[in-house]
Amino acid sequence: MIDQGKRNLLGVLVDAVDYEAATERVVDAARERRPLALTALAVHGVMTGVLDPAHNARLNSFDLVTPDGQPVRWGLNLLHGAGLKDRVYGPTLTLRVLQRCADEGLPVYLYGSTEETLDRLVPKLEQMFPALKLAGVEPSKFRSVQPGEEVEIADRIRDSGARLVLVGLGCPRQEVFAYAMRPLLDMPLMAVGAAFDYHAGLLRKPPSWMQRAGLEWLWRLGLEPKRLWRRYVILNPAYLSRLGAQKLGMWQATPPQPATDRPATFAV
Repeated sequence: MIDQGKRNLLGVLVDAVDYEAATERVVDAARERRPLALTALAVHGVMTGVLDPAHNARLNSFDLVTPDGQPVRWGLNLLHGAGLKDRVYGPTLTLRVLQRCADEGLPVYLYGSTEETLDRLVPKLEQMFPALKLAGVEPSKFRSVQPGEEVEIADRIRDSGARLVLVGLGCPRQEVFAYAMRPLLDMPLMAVGAAFDYHAGLLRKPPSWMQRAGLEWLWRLGLEPKRLWRRYVILNPAYLSRLGAQKLGMWQATPPQPATDRPATFAV
C-alpha cells in the first residue's frame, strides 16, 4: 500500500497513492461515518485548477486527490520521485470501493448524470455486486442550486441511510458539488467523472495498451471530437510545458491555500 501524502503538481495538491490506499481511506471514512471528499484528476482536471485559482483552492481542500491519468502519475514520479507504478483511475477505483461496500454492507447513494444513464447503470452494478445496497439514486437537475436546496439534498442523502455518495456530474461541476456538500454530510463523497457512463455501457473503454501509454485522451477525442477538442488539443500541451517549467525550477507553482467557504452557487 502506497500513501505518500499530497504533492505539488503545477500548484494542485495531488496524493501519491495507489488503489489499495485510496480504497482503504474511503471505506474507513464510510465505516466510521466521517466526511471525506475525493476526486480523481486527469490532465484536464489538474489544468482546470491551474487556470482557475478559486477552483485550485477548492481542490487543495479535498481530503484525497488521486492521479487518474497516466500523465498525472508521470508528473508525480518526475517531480517528487513518487515511484507510482500505476495511476488511480476513477472508474476502476469506483468498482474497488463498491466491492468493499458490498462486502461490508455499506449502502451507497448515486448522485448525478441523467435518469437514462442511471436506469442503465443500476442493473449493471447490481449484476456485478449482488450484495450491494443502493440507498438512493438521484439524477442531476442540470441547473444551479437554489437557496437552501443543498441542505435538502444533504437531508435526503442522510435520511436514505447511505454511507457513501458517488457523484457523477463531470469535471469541474462534480468537484464543486463535493466541496460544497462535504460539511453537510457525515460520509465520503467521491467525484467519479465518467465512471457512471463507462459502467452503464454508454462509453467504450480504450484498449489496455492505450491506457498504459497515456493515450486515453486520444481515444476519447476520437469518440467526441466536437466536445473534447479544446480539452486535449490545448490543455495537454499546456500541462506538459508547465510540468517542464516546474521541474526546471522556472516556475514555482505555489499552491493556493485550501478554500474554507462554500461556493454561493454550484450545479446540482
